[in-house]
Amino acid sequence: MNFQNACVLGRKSASLNLKNVSRTVQSRPMSAAVAATAPKQRNNSQNIVLVDGVRTPFLTSGSTYSKLMPHELARHSLLSLLQKNKLDKELIDYIVYGSVIQEVKTSNIAREAALAAGFSDKTPAHTVTMACISSNAAITTGMGLIATNTYDIIVAGGVEFMSDVPIRHSRKMRALMLKANKAKTLGQRLSLLSTFRPGFLAPELPAVAEFSSGETMGHSADRLASAFNVSREEQDSYALRSHTLAKEAQEKGYFTDLVPFKVQGVDQVVDKDNGIRVSTPESLAKLRPAFVKPYGTITAANASFLTDGASACVIMTEEKAKQLGLKPKAYLRDFLYVSQDPVDQLLLGPAYGIPKLLSKAGLKLNDIDSWEIHEAFAGQIVANLKALDSDWFCKTYLGLSEKVGTPDLSKWNNWGGSLSIGHPFAATGVRLCMHTANRLVREDGKLGVVAACAAGGQGVAMLIERYPGATAD
Repeated sequence: MNFQNACVLGRKSASLNLKNVSRTVQSRPMSAAVAATAPKQRNNSQNIVLVDGVRTPFLTSGSTYSKLMPHELARHSLLSLLQKNKLDKELIDYIVYGSVIQEVKTSNIAREAALAAGFSDKTPAHTVTMACISSNAAITTGMGLIATNTYDIIVAGGVEFMSDVPIRHSRKMRALMLKANKAKTLGQRLSLLSTFRPGFLAPELPAVAEFSSGETMGHSADRLASAFNVSREEQDSYALRSHTLAKEAQEKGYFTDLVPFKVQGVDQVVDKDNGIRVSTPESLAKLRPAFVKPYGTITAANASFLTDGASACVIMTEEKAKQLGLKPKAYLRDFLYVSQDPVDQLLLGPAYGIPKLLSKAGLKLNDIDSWEIHEAFAGQIVANLKALDSDWFCKTYLGLSEKVGTPDLSKWNNWGGSLSIGHPFAATGVRLCMHTANRLVREDGKLGVVAACAAGGQGVAMLIERYPGATAD
């Protein structure tokens, strides 16, 4: 798959070479898009709209945000969302925020960020966690609260702060400290002290491996790429495509969801993502494997990087938006979550979710005008594409009569993705939705699909429809 030549500017489609994928047969073209195609509607459902969304610039961890606390990033996204849309805090009925690696002092970061942003203490807020799809979970939680007529206006978002993660004492040391806290006499304390061993001081870092398998996501990505015969060249080519398209979108001013951030003690205002770097095929080819050494194909350049950032969006019923005089970006039409084997299929969420979502909505691949798919690894993206275009995979694992096919890659992540823009775990879902909504406007499309994989072998797929008269500002 030559992404560099065929897809690099998002203007030409590319086909997948499945010669090396076992048990596949000749491709079958999908039916042509029908102009009047519209997703199926439930009679008892209200139109829920995505009014707008914002995000802080996404920065590599350890850079300009490093001295902040995560709720400060979340606070900025909340305030910026209200200011951009001229919304009064009192209008917000409920706040749902996602977070993965949680700061222990602000475990319900939705509540702490809301209070820090000056929201009423009467505004409920809770935090959700679902790995890389946490803000998707926040959005769909909000959709459920609206659909059940519980609330009218929900703010959903997510924040991740990888510059400072909780590092614990070892379990033995924690147990000793807890016992010492309960000891009432000097003798009891001295007795406990005699049980101390230097090894107790070894710290426990946040888990970088799947609890169920003990395997890091990078190792899983390497095995997935190998299973689908995704070459190192294909991965580097896709990574180069992502950075090139992100750079182009950044320079054209397409990232209108991004709101500048003045970090206290830093002179320069942060006004752009700092992980976008357009390299060359030759430079990428020189990098060594990051996980499976020396034969792996996942490198630092074709994998997403640790990122700090926050995002927030406001959703409500269409009727409420009209009452408030707001101009929504999009309809939130449908969604579903999938889960599968967290060992061998950890990162195949899009391959499972996309066909189910399209079937549920009565749509075909060619009906979709914008694809925004989370890029955990270039190898993961290419493997998912090959899975969708494999008769064997679709019949064996999806229960379909034939393969789904290949999405039009000229409509795929045309502004780059997590590989280049960055991936603050819990904040990415809102970015995906906002880029979909804004791309539908700029590319004159109607329907967009958001999909992502997540730790634990889970995934999400969402269907978004352009709102009449929406703008990309």
